[in-house]
Amino acid sequence: MPNPEQLFAFLLAAIAITATPGPDNLMVLGMSVAKGRTRGLAFGLGCAAGCLSHTVLAVLGVGALVAASPLALTALRVAGGLYLIWLGIQSWRGAGTLPGTQAPDAPDAAGDSPVRLFAKGLLANAINPKVVLFFLSFLPQFVVPAQGPVTTQLAVLGVVFTLQAAVLFGLLAFFAGSVGQWLTQRPAAARWLDRVAGTVFVALGVRLATHP
Repeated sequence: MPNPEQLFAFLLAAIAITATPGPDNLMVLGMSVAKGRTRGLAFGLGCAAGCLSHTVLAVLGVGALVAASPLALTALRVAGGLYLIWLGIQSWRGAGTLPGTQAPDAPDAAGDSPVRLFAKGLLANAINPKVVLFFLSFLPQFVVPAQGPVTTQLAVLGVVFTLQAAVLFGLLAFFAGSVGQWLTQRPAAARWLDRVAGTVFVALGVRLATHP
């Protein structure tokens, strides 16, 4: 097991990395503003939960195999990019669907119930090869073989990273969602923000699919 000093150093680094503006932050922010606090929170928690898949890959060594195979990495990168583009198109198609106009557990016109958005966030993160490479390069830096089995330490660090990401993404969604609530009385603004969110997803998808 990692000792307290390891965990504290890792947590500080993880928070700094997660808080730095990047694709996940932009997606959570865009979803929260466009769809409201609850849906943004669901999507953000899904993104955080996706880190668990990378933790499993790192522990099992599959991530290293993917990183060593240019073909596998390219296929995963393109798949991830296409998925983000698809999310962006869905956001454009559902432009103007305001949060709060339906029952809390009912899907909106675009089929974006909190459960669906959690799954979308999880998948968007899980198939991002850059996150795979990040976990492979970041987690081992905080592993001390003398402290016990390396696989156990990797697993603990991965869970810690996931938990802090869930907290930070949750806070981002909570405060950004306040803007979404304000938009319930302004349909025109909501339509444009949906389109902005969709554009962000498409741009991130194109960048992921075309930039190694």
